[in-house]
Amino acid sequence: MSNGTLYGVGLGPGDPGLITLRAAELIRAAQVLAYPARPGEPSMARAIAAGLIPEGVEEIVMEVPMTPARAPAQAAYDSGADRIAEALENGRDVVCLCEGDPLFYGSFMYLQARLAARFTVQIVPGVTSVSAAAARAGRALVARNQRLEVLPGPLPDDALRARLREGADTIVILKVGRHLRRIRALLGGMGLMKQALYIERATLPGEVILPLADAPGEAPYFSLILITKGEDPWL
Repeated sequence: MSNGTLYGVGLGPGDPGLITLRAAELIRAAQVLAYPARPGEPSMARAIAAGLIPEGVEEIVMEVPMTPARAPAQAAYDSGADRIAEALENGRDVVCLCEGDPLFYGSFMYLQARLAARFTVQIVPGVTSVSAAAARAGRALVARNQRLEVLPGPLPDDALRARLREGADTIVILKVGRHLRRIRALLGGMGLMKQALYIERATLPGEVILPLADAPGEAPYFSLILITKGEDPWL
């Protein structure tokens, strides 16, 4: 019996209408589905794809703790990879559901690292939160010779400040969450507040798009800051 294939399928930022045709095709035909979830909570990835999931499909839930410590999450990926490998060894394909894009801050890359040496892995790209947020805000990301930089919010202040000073025309800060107050203070101190937008749950119910100065005191994990520093290249 030949091994099955592992598919890492990007679901986009949350709106089921942004799932690609290829991703939808694979989900509808899935023999085994795998997806991450926070312990004790419904899976965001599964919720996005819910309307496409066939009855009777086997589901592998990987409960991944969202903590700064790496060991608990790595243990969850170890366990998930073992369960996926068992299905693949039995000749069944596995479709792994990934929020956004599998290889853009995506958890799928941890499974890929564990399984790609033994099994065939195919990746279906998805719409990233960066593209979705810019579209919802009506802000161009880059044009002509402009530069875009994506930064993770948990970076220390000194590292964030240094990257912001580098001069990229557009900067996106992801993983804002509990770092919102600190990042807002840092941007205010650098004179970038007027150029910054706060975007929360882009494309989802409860979406919020505000000037960063008007952003709430607390931010969920699915939030980002979009900063456009350069002049409009079309003017």
